[in-house]
Amino acid sequence: MPQSSSTKKHVQEPPDVTGPNPKSQRTKMVKSSDDSDKKFVQNTGKKLKELEVGVPIVYGNIAFWLGKKASEFQSHKWTVYVRGATNEDLSVVVKRVVFQLHSSFNNPTRVVDGPPFELSECGWGEFEIVITLHFHTDVCDKPLHLYHHLKLYPEDESGPLSTKKPVVVESYDEIVLAEPSEAFFARVQNHPAVSVPRLPPGLNLPPPVPIEDVDRRKRSDSKDHPLSQWFTNFSEADELLKLTAARQQSVAQVCNIKQETMNFGVVC
Repeated sequence: MPQSSSTKKHVQEPPDVTGPNPKSQRTKMVKSSDDSDKKFVQNTGKKLKELEVGVPIVYGNIAFWLGKKASEFQSHKWTVYVRGATNEDLSVVVKRVVFQLHSSFNNPTRVVDGPPFELSECGWGEFEIVITLHFHTDVCDKPLHLYHHLKLYPEDESGPLSTKKPVVVESYDEIVLAEPSEAFFARVQNHPAVSVPRLPPGLNLPPPVPIEDVDRRKRSDSKDHPLSQWFTNFSEADELLKLTAARQQSVAQVCNIKQETMNFGVVC
């Protein structure tokens, strides 16, 4: 895990008042259609029309207060990252990640060329970090820009700071890759970081590409990440339960309104 520090003072922004609850969204990526794209199709096979491949990701930060070791400009050690939703290795889709830090840091543009896609630093201020994902050539030629507000201090500022319990702020996103090529689909369809659709009957595809050997996977796998105990647990099942509960609540409210309307009509 990369370690570095900055002794320069950077801007201390007001605490984020939006709360630590994770955001959820869906970002659709479409490969551009130009001459280079025609060459891409020739080299990787035809595009699979009306198919979409999903890549669930989580991005955010974990910040530890340094306690007695804290100084005026070095109060926290923090790590900003992009990971799979359940901590899978994203390098099957993501080639590199660029973290754009505050301009007061030494070398504020940090490039990470392999998993885990993360950056560790020390400082005292909160600021916005631009996280840019660059994909492999058979995935998408457009980078994806994510924006994360680094958070160091807990919501309850009146409470004591702790060196054992970090501040964790994460956002969930699902990257949707439209019209994947046959070669790309064959390469990722058995990978745990990728959600593939159920194929229509009669569609013949090349056989799946075997996943790399176990030793190589272990070297890049983030399942055993030292910070994983603090990661938020995201799952489709949880999202479905939330949607179901919200739908049931809406139906109950509509029924109550109808009942009240009927009762009002009887009284009149």
